[in-house]
Amino acid sequence: MTSRPASFRAALIVILSALAVCPARAQVNGPSLYERQDASQPAANRLPALLMDVGIDQKLGTTIPLDLPFKDEQGRSVILRDYFGKRPVILTLVYFECPMLCTQVLNGLTSAIGVLKFNVGQEFDIVTISFNPKETPDLAQAKKTSYLGRYKREGAGNGWHFLTGTQHSIESLTGRVGFRYAYNPSAGQYAHASGIMVLTPDGKLSRYFFGIDYAPRDVQLALIEASDRRIGSLIDQLPLFCFHYDPAQARYTFTIMRLVRGAGLFTVVAIVAGIVVLRRRERRPLGRA
Repeated sequence: MTSRPASFRAALIVILSALAVCPARAQVNGPSLYERQDASQPAANRLPALLMDVGIDQKLGTTIPLDLPFKDEQGRSVILRDYFGKRPVILTLVYFECPMLCTQVLNGLTSAIGVLKFNVGQEFDIVTISFNPKETPDLAQAKKTSYLGRYKREGAGNGWHFLTGTQHSIESLTGRVGFRYAYNPSAGQYAHASGIMVLTPDGKLSRYFFGIDYAPRDVQLALIEASDRRIGSLIDQLPLFCFHYDPAQARYTFTIMRLVRGAGLFTVVAIVAGIVVLRRRERRPLGRA
């Protein structure tokens, strides 16, 4: 990019920043924003043709192909199943030599998990996969060393994995999770959206979060739900009674009806408990009373 004119660099930064803010759509919501623009907007106002193929389609409930082969940061042959089965997994799709957006995705994730009491490698794992088939395990190792240094928690290296793979493995995975990207040969870079995905221990897509800034509360709730409430204390799980995941917004939103139902349930329990106490008092002998 340093050899490109300043105006080209500025335009590219604006486009990629826009993708970071609104990169995706829920699959259940019908035509995407891009498709609506294509049908109704003047040609001058439409997105560039390259960006028409870029985005993230939510495929909640879909199970990813766990037998796909990759290489870990040590160059060892692995399959995705090696990282599933015990804990929920956060999946990030980036490429390691990305000059801007991928770094922001990983920075945002590191900031979010850095304030959680859950630990990578204990309550959940992270699998970061490059969608550039030309990248090598050496690049993966360098990126892992960098982010483990930012995260600064003991044992995280056993739970945060950086993988590279062939074009076939990459396309099989990105197609299954709805991650759409395109290579721009003139710039020598990939155009792509930004976001992270939370999967259940058996590899089922549970939650999506878009952009480069992820609310720690949302990430924690997603991990608890993906684990089927097997991680976190009762106090950690209480917000799930007041918040629910909204696929259209790809975040947890406050639900007043859940709060009302919870308050109603508490009231019923209190009334029943009061009646039981009064009945027991009525049955006591007069002198003992």
